Amino acid sequence: MATLDQRKDEAIERTFKQVSKYFEEVFEKLVPAGRGRLIMQKNIDETQETQMDDDEVGAVDRYTGVAIKVSFNSKVDEGLRIQQLSGGQKSLVALATVFAIQKCDPAPFYLFDEIDANLDAQYRTAVASMIHELSTTAQFITTTFRPEMLQRADKFYGVLFDNQKVSSIRSITKQDAADFIDHETMVQ
Repeated sequence: MATLDQRKDEAIERTFKQVSKYFEEVFEKLVPAGRGRLIMQKNIDETQETQMDDDEVGAVDRYTGVAIKVSFNSKVDEGLRIQQLSGGQKSLVALATVFAIQKCDPAPFYLFDEIDANLDAQYRTAVASMIHELSTTAQFITTTFRPEMLQRADKFYGVLFDNQKVSSIRSITKQDAADFIDHETMVQ
């Protein structure tokens, strides 16, 4: 049993280190002027640890969670916790986390619904580029009302409604998609 626990602990630590490394890389691509880190939080209840032998307390039992610290404007700044970020910044951190996990253990496809809605234009462009880069190992299906996501996309589909309010999907050109987004932007 101890051997299994040790293997489990090693696998979790190895996976965390890998995801953490990829998170830093992905965040730097999305926010070139910034820095992002994942930090494993440790159990600070010393009495619990001292009451058990080290063999009884696995490495995983000493961890309580993962903290995220990011800076959007400095590579040396200590960084902000997730609770201190704006909605768009939180969205970008969440996407960086998903992309970091995807680099470790890719799923065959991802379905993203308006993930760029809260992002500034520069970050929408960076996310579109990241999706394009990662699309060599997985399929990404995204919905958007923003033009930046169209720039790196390979295929475009439009959802049309007929008089009976029945929707249908058809393949459209990049220009059709851009025209639709331009029209939607003017209407709002």
